[in-house]
Order: sequence, then C-alpha cells, then structure tokens
Amino acid sequence: MTRPIVIVGAGAAGLVAAITAAATPAVKVIVVEKTRDGGRKILISGGGRCNVLPVALQPERFVTASSPATLRRLLRSWPIDDQRAFFERDVGVELALEAESAKYFPRSNRARDVRDGLVALARRRGVEVVCESALTNLVAVESGWRVETMTGPIEAAAVVLATGGLSVPATGSDGMGLRLAAALGHIVHDTYPALTPLVADPAVHASLSGVSLTVRLRTKWQGKTRQAAGGFLFTHRGYSGPSVLDISDVAVRSKTETTRATIRAQWSALDATAWAREFASAGGRVTRVMARHVPERLAERLAYEAGLPSDRSVAELRRSERLALIERLTAYALPWSGDEGYAKAEVTGGGVALSECDPRTLESRRQRGLFLCGEMLDAFGPIGGHNFAWAWATGRLAGLGAAEKIRSRRP
Repeated sequence: MTRPIVIVGAGAAGLVAAITAAATPAVKVIVVEKTRDGGRKILISGGGRCNVLPVALQPERFVTASSPATLRRLLRSWPIDDQRAFFERDVGVELALEAESAKYFPRSNRARDVRDGLVALARRRGVEVVCESALTNLVAVESGWRVETMTGPIEAAAVVLATGGLSVPATGSDGMGLRLAAALGHIVHDTYPALTPLVADPAVHASLSGVSLTVRLRTKWQGKTRQAAGGFLFTHRGYSGPSVLDISDVAVRSKTETTRATIRAQWSALDATAWAREFASAGGRVTRVMARHVPERLAERLAYEAGLPSDRSVAELRRSERLALIERLTAYALPWSGDEGYAKAEVTGGGVALSECDPRTLESRRQRGLFLCGEMLDAFGPIGGHNFAWAWATGRLAGLGAAEKIRSRRP
C-alpha cells in the first residue's frame, strides 16, 4: 500500500485537511494529535457555541506581512457558501445565522457538535486518528517523510502540518510546527499574540469592571490607520470585547518600538459635532445628559477625569470644560500598558510567510511533499468566524494538494 498522508494536528485546519484528503480513493490518511481528543479551540470558540463562519469574508481586514493578493486568493479558494454547505451536508451540523453579529453558529449552540461532527466525518472516510501522540521531529527520507512522534515513527508519503500557533497554550498549542518549519528552511515572520485583551497598569478603570458598550476605536501607527467597531468591555485588569481584540495586534507590535500606539475611543455613535449640539440644547446635570448615550458609570468617570463635580449642570459648563468632555467622549486615549499575551489570544500573528507555499496547493516551495495550513501561516482576520474560515479553506487546500501529490506518483 502507498505510504499514508500524515496530518499533524486535529484542530480546525487539520481535520478538514484529513477529511478532504481521504475523499481521494485508496489514499490512507493518519491524523496525529498531541491532546487526548483534538479540536480544543473549536470547543472554546464563541463562548462554547463556535462561530463557525462569518456571513461574508472581509479580506481587507486580515493582517499579514505577506502578499495581500496571495491571502485573498487563499481565502477565495473555498467560498463561504460552499463552506456552509459542507458543514450542513457533510458534517451534519445545521447552521443558524445570528443577524446581530453576522455570524453562523450551529443551531444547537454547541461547539462540541462541530468538533465531534468533523471527527466523525473523518472516521467515516477512513481516517485514522491517533491522539496523545505529540510530534517530535520531521525527517525527509526517500519518497517521503519520517514523522517522529512520542508514540513512534510513521513513514509518510506526504505531511500536512496543521499544528496551529502559540495562542491559548492550554488547548495544546506550543509552536512546535513553527519551529520545525523554521528548521526546515522556511521564512517565519515574527510571531505575536493577536486578538488578545489589553491591560492597564495601574488599573485605572477597575471600578468600571463589567461595564459594556458599543464603541469605535482608532489608531495610527507606522503611518497606517486602523479602526475597529463593536463591543467593548471594561475588565478588572483592562479592556476586552471584539473592538479591543480586533485592534490589539497594533498595540502588541508597538510595544517593541520607541513609540507605542495610541488607541482612541469614541464611546458612542455621537461625534464631536453631535455632542456639541447635545450640550447646547440639553439641560440638567452634565452626567445625566451624557448617560443618555453612554453607561452612567462611564459618564461619571469621564466627568471626574475632566475635573467636573458630579452636580455640575450643562448651563454651568465653561467652554474649556465642554471641549475637554467632548474630547474624552469622542477621542479618549485608552491608557493601555500591556496585553494578556498568548494565554488569552484568539490567534497567533505572524508565522510562515505565504510566499513559502504554492498558493494552488499549499505545498512548501522548500520541502516537497510538505504542506502547511491554518494558524501556522502568516495571516489572521478579525474576530467573528473569519479565522475559522481561514482554517477551513487552507486545510481543504492542503488536503487536496497532498492527495494529488500521492495520486500523481501512482503508475
């Protein structure tokens, strides 16, 4: 029998790679996974619900140090509608649209149904899943690879590395695949935690812990402007929520530079002009007017930071005080000092440069018969299913490429 395709990693990308490769007749596929069950990031995503897909991909919001054109090509290799059909038809997980967030969740609201459905489909297609088998090394041999694991070596015709990055190490992510890729000669762009909460030391807003609202954040760093809009949550240590996570990579990367990124918050839908009209036309206490558009505790905090007594009325506002309030309401400089790191990061920024792989198959340009996919690659998207879409699409492409590699070798 032809040597098998070995998929290293039973996460989102790895499972789809295995399922796809196993659809080719007479191709043996083995998945090796270091944890006891695999797919642990699937299980914790979306608060245990699993945001399987976004309604529509937004390639322009993905971050990469590689070619944006290559990134778009990879994303479009498996359109969202086709991914959705795969989950409902093949995996057997009915998806439901959550209109407010523009994301698809399993109708059951159980992430476990997604993970278990993928594993079950893989096994129905003849995939052998070997858990608690950590990868220790990859060695190129004649006609393929020797995959060395804690449970013994496997001779493989092709290997798909789908080991993930460094984010949420509690799920089994340890960066082993990235280290091996680098050792095998690949360009690996510097990695960093992305989609991670920010912290403030001292925690000047600890008293606001639990307050949530919808905001618009913006920053300009290294000549580029970034914006993020959505939910914002004050925590006992700092700031979280989709808007913070989506812009956190700028803060994380700027920590190593001379000038750190300044992140400014617009706390409501009202801009400076609208707030000026609001203060000009409204009466009563300043904090009460502000509380019409932002949470009361935040209104009181902003007034305090502007040096206003709690009983100051709008009519008593001096021009300088009004301008100071409007500045805090529309361009507040978030006093972040650090981040929660990989422990709380949704994904890993950086990774194997996209130019290191053939975009048609994701086969390494440096090591034939080696394919890379998922979080190992240098790209990540905003929160809300985009990173799963990336994992599903690149996993499928790598699985197709590996199967074709074996098929083309047959007489």
